[in-house]
Amino acid sequence: MLKNDSGIKQVSGITQQEEQRIIDFLQGAVYCWCNNKEDEWFTFRDFMGGKNFFWQGTPLLVLYDKHKKDGKSDDDSFKGAKLDAGSLLKKVLHKDSRWFDDKKTKKPGSEYEIKMYKWDST
Repeated sequence: MLKNDSGIKQVSGITQQEEQRIIDFLQGAVYCWCNNKEDEWFTFRDFMGGKNFFWQGTPLLVLYDKHKKDGKSDDDSFKGAKLDAGSLLKKVLHKDSRWFDDKKTKKPGSEYEIKMYKWDST
């Protein structure tokens, strides 16, 4: 559960089965993170950014495809997919039986705030 739950934005344009596959995938990533780095903050980018930039072979690809089908550019499709994925990560943490803290921060050199989470193991 999120300590500071500010509501969850629904993701449209995908089936319930696709959403559930993404939620299961993200929950596995969260559990892995908490097992290995329990005292460290994380973002969606920690799971599926950097070296994991390409989502082929993951349930997340449907989010990108959804935006492409709407006629968006590659960049805009990727941006929309990241926002959708962030909303689904928040849903995962909201439904979890453990408690998670959250905060907003700016990545160095960026004007945008990102949402970070951390398992509250206390």
